Amino acid sequence: MTTKATTKTTTSKPKTPKAKAPAVIPDLPRNPFAFEVLDIVSKQRTKAKKIEALKKFEEVSLKMILLWNFDESVISMLPPGDVPYSQYDEQTTNTGTLNTKLTEDIRRMHESGSFSLGVGDKQGRTTIRRECKHFYHFLKGGNPALNNIRRESMFINLLQGLHPLEAEILCLVKDKRLTDKYNITREVVAEAYPDIVWGNRS
Repeated sequence: MTTKATTKTTTSKPKTPKAKAPAVIPDLPRNPFAFEVLDIVSKQRTKAKKIEALKKFEEVSLKMILLWNFDESVISMLPPGDVPYSQYDEQTTNTGTLNTKLTEDIRRMHESGSFSLGVGDKQGRTTIRRECKHFYHFLKGGNPALNNIRRESMFINLLQGLHPLEAEILCLVKDKRLTDKYNITREVVAEAYPDIVWGNRS
């Protein structure tokens, strides 16, 4: 008597790939620096996520620097290019450009890994958020009675009091060159902040 061996074959169903969880916009400390917000927005890979990030961190001073940069009717009354810099040190007088000084400060922060996030800045530097009320001095139509020497001196003093990465933003924005460092477009800003009225500001 012979018995036939039966083999049972099972077919495995193809696995359905799991949908990727949507990228989450990271949180920041309360009252973050502008450079922290712009860095997060810049790093988002899609237009929709950039808009989401801008909406998450919506704030008046952020809109002001974006308007200054992207609205052609907002005209800087400051000379284009590098900002002259001089500061008295105990032994020497450093001269050159503020842009060079900021680059050195930023390089040191990269080397140390310390960017003084948010209100954690221990050197007491001010922020774009606090100083934006003074921006009108540097724009056409803002304070026409101010002479150019005084205006440039005020701008340099403002930059020297800012966190280096905040000062770098203003140096870029005054020449409408924010996109040299940050991957943000006017179109994205306009969609994120539909309340902004563009044009006719000078």
